[in-house]
Amino acid sequence: MPWSSVDYPGHQAAVLFVGGCPWRCPYCHNSHLWKAGAALSWTVARAFLESRVGLLDAVVISGGEPLAQAAAVREALIETRLLGFATAMHTAGVAPRRFEDLLGHLDWVGLDVKGPFSKYNVITARKGSGDAARESVEILLRSGKPHELRTTVHPALLSDKDILTMVTELAAMGARSVTLKSFRPSGCPEPELSASYRPWITPALEKALRAIMPEIALPTH
Repeated sequence: MPWSSVDYPGHQAAVLFVGGCPWRCPYCHNSHLWKAGAALSWTVARAFLESRVGLLDAVVISGGEPLAQAAAVREALIETRLLGFATAMHTAGVAPRRFEDLLGHLDWVGLDVKGPFSKYNVITARKGSGDAARESVEILLRSGKPHELRTTVHPALLSDKDILTMVTELAAMGARSVTLKSFRPSGCPEPELSASYRPWITPALEKALRAIMPEIALPTH
């Protein structure tokens, strides 16, 4: 359970990684957590957190995909709050009903948007993933919960047109911002993606994106 100052903006947080994810995004930097393995070891995690009361102010549940172990995560979030920590979760919204159930126990959500919802089947290698993601985004925006929508961009997977379509879709749903992040090769299960990556943001694309969503967050290169 590492310490982080970036996984929950504005907070010094411990990050708890949960195993298991039903999707197979080829750029995933935590592909070693795709398999569920053992259930969430909350006893060990709680002991660690008890030793950090007063030193850290938040706990982030990440993965893998936390919704793959939603029942265990729910109990962990409840106890985490009882210890006095703020709570956050990183998710791709793979299971909307589970996501909605956990929202009441969270102070902040980082929700990964993979691309235009019509391309999800290709990116995640799972049918129906776009519908699940769309519903989870709707649930999050409707809730008013503090959050960050963010997208990992690799030009082999998302064209400029795809990015513009995605941002247009999110803006139409009521999103004020999405953070576009460049692909990172570490942990990527597809070597050819690491070899083929190139910078993708251009002045023309930036101008077009800001015309759709003025508060969009873009990489500096």
